[in-house]
Amino acid sequence: DQVFSEPVFRAFESESGVRVRAVYDTEETKSTGVLNRLIAEAQNPQADVFWSGDPVRPFQLVRRGMVEPYVSPQAAGLPASARAADGTWTGFAARARVLLVNRARVPAGETPQSIRDLANPRFRGQATIANPLFGTTTMHVGALFAAWGEERTRAFLRELRANDVRIAASNGEVKRLVVVGEVAFGLTDTDDANEALREGANVEVVYPDQDELGTLVMPTSVVLMRRAPHPEAGRRLIDYLLSPAVERQMAERAAHMPLRAGVPVPANVRSTEGLRLMNVDYARVSEQIEAQQGWLRQWVGL
Repeated sequence: DQVFSEPVFRAFESESGVRVRAVYDTEETKSTGVLNRLIAEAQNPQADVFWSGDPVRPFQLVRRGMVEPYVSPQAAGLPASARAADGTWTGFAARARVLLVNRARVPAGETPQSIRDLANPRFRGQATIANPLFGTTTMHVGALFAAWGEERTRAFLRELRANDVRIAASNGEVKRLVVVGEVAFGLTDTDDANEALREGANVEVVYPDQDELGTLVMPTSVVLMRRAPHPEAGRRLIDYLLSPAVERQMAERAAHMPLRAGVPVPANVRSTEGLRLMNVDYARVSEQIEAQQGWLRQWVGL
């Protein structure tokens, strides 16, 4: 989100003297609009660095030979699971996919605990998710295809339709619908859920599927573009983004989970420690996202 990333860029400019010209996605086309532009510019790259809100979309660039490997010195402090050994991508500052529940709409003791509750007849017409063609919902659906397989995941998504799950324009819209009570709960990201808490909304945040599937955690990720017009400046920016200071800033301002040990977090940010995480192969999820786009467009109604 621009509101979180722009202050990081301004701080980098102040420290380095390097000017950053940032191109942002709209709220409705998160991670998709910029990605498609990068692919369209493949023969004449205009960008130096792609900072993605999730770790999956960079694989679409890697498969097209559009990424220049770069192992930043700052990557050493990050877990091996959050970075490619060949330096094609590095992840940091993660978000989780959570259920945001309106306490006034859901009685005590009936709080949904799983994404499967989106298809629970008890919540018919009372739940919402963002459009799965864009943003982190795309990754979540891709992760389900990778974990459950095509048949089971498509059946689950058909159950959502049959249960009158509302398709919102974005995760931010999911948050709004839950906060104002138009729906009982929705599937969104921790940064949007944290915003609702900061606003004093009567909501509860649930990290789903702690009994089996696990909660999906999504690092942001950064890559250096091949044939970048300013590769050295791009490497300097990547080094800065992967620093402990930026992970701390993302925790404090955007409720992102630091992936390196020892980074202080505010009280409202949960650590991944003690959290059952969904087992994710990011490369396979990226493949599923591309493979299922046609079917998902039909599911959405396009």
